[in-house]
Amino acid sequence: MTVTYDPDHPAYFDESDLRAELTRVYDLCHGCRLCLSLCPSFPTLFNLIDAKDGDVAALTPFEQYHVVDECYQCKLCYVKCPYVPPHEWQLDFPRLMLRASAIRPKSIKDKVTNQVLARTDQAGTVATLAAPIANAALGRPGSVLRRLMDRTVGIAAERVLPPYARTRFSTWFKRRPRPELARSEQGRVAVFATCLVEYQNPAIGQDMVKVYEHNGVRCDLADGASCCGAPWLHSGEFKAFRKQATKNVEVLARQVRAGKDIVVPQPTCGYVLKRDYPEYLKTPDAELVGSHTYDAAEYLWRMHRSEGAELDTDFRGDVPSTTAYHVPCHLQAQNVGLRSRDLIKLTGSTVTLVRKCSGIDGMWGLRSDHYELARKVAAPLRDELRSVGAEVVAGDCHLANGAILQETGVAPVHPLQLLARAYGIEPEPTEGQS
Repeated sequence: MTVTYDPDHPAYFDESDLRAELTRVYDLCHGCRLCLSLCPSFPTLFNLIDAKDGDVAALTPFEQYHVVDECYQCKLCYVKCPYVPPHEWQLDFPRLMLRASAIRPKSIKDKVTNQVLARTDQAGTVATLAAPIANAALGRPGSVLRRLMDRTVGIAAERVLPPYARTRFSTWFKRRPRPELARSEQGRVAVFATCLVEYQNPAIGQDMVKVYEHNGVRCDLADGASCCGAPWLHSGEFKAFRKQATKNVEVLARQVRAGKDIVVPQPTCGYVLKRDYPEYLKTPDAELVGSHTYDAAEYLWRMHRSEGAELDTDFRGDVPSTTAYHVPCHLQAQNVGLRSRDLIKLTGSTVTLVRKCSGIDGMWGLRSDHYELARKVAAPLRDELRSVGAEVVAGDCHLANGAILQETGVAPVHPLQLLARAYGIEPEPTEGQS
């Protein structure tokens, strides 16, 4: 048995070694049970062990992998587990699940699904060029095409998918006139837009940039960066992930050396840049990028609390009286505080926190095999949002917001979009309008 989470370790891809390590970790988790409520993996694990009178070693390979299948990499083990490294037990459940995902034999359909979900830049480039056609084809859950996709590429036919934009965020950014800052310069950042903002919801990036510039932060584009690689990593495709990560680190490290911080409007991607790039690349540049990366709200709050900086708190635009703020799992796992919540409270809106998982967590909830379970995971989120009954629902994660839309019929806004409206900043004209 080898306690390793490093793909370069000689024992990492040894399946018998993995099974022994799974037994060790499952036994520790069974004896603790603090993570019972986090995700489906733990109730499944404990029920399997209890059915064998507590004999963890009696679990079959199929049963061990059943637990792996239901881990959606929410990373909340790092928040709740008392035994994560550097504890002597070295229990890193999420990265052990990634190791198991990398080793487990995959069906042809699994391999196809991984490829389709991970090639976000290729899909986004094509889909934005023909956005009306792509959206008409993909935007009807349960349609003939979606059922065909379900059977062939493993994307759930009934899952509501985010539509593609006609104009990409980077295109908008490069075409717009270079604005004068509303106040003296207080910082410089490079925007890592993420594929969700780049291809599907550029309005998030547009409002983020305008809010930053309103507060004296000069924004540049992290030109040449691509998808963070999370879909590759969460599928256990380390070679593809490292290739993507290496390319991005090269681009982003240049920006940091030019005196800029990196800001990310999506929490999953921010987590990957901060934690996974240093962990899996182990290079000085990866460490440099990770230490200069900030969640979009985290950066503004840090500026607000810094001596000699000043965040505009004169909100004369539209401010909702009540806001339900959904806390994304991958933002909680960053341990930076709930800075989106804090910014919304500055506007004068009364904020209610909703800490239930959306059941998406990267791309897990988009898969056919996980769809029904993902809906069950999201049910408590749906029920709590309905009971709160706030005027506005806000959330940092575009994928989680899509699940909220599917479960409740309410379209959430990104917190920085809410902040933009509170400043009186108007959204960009809707595509097709003058």
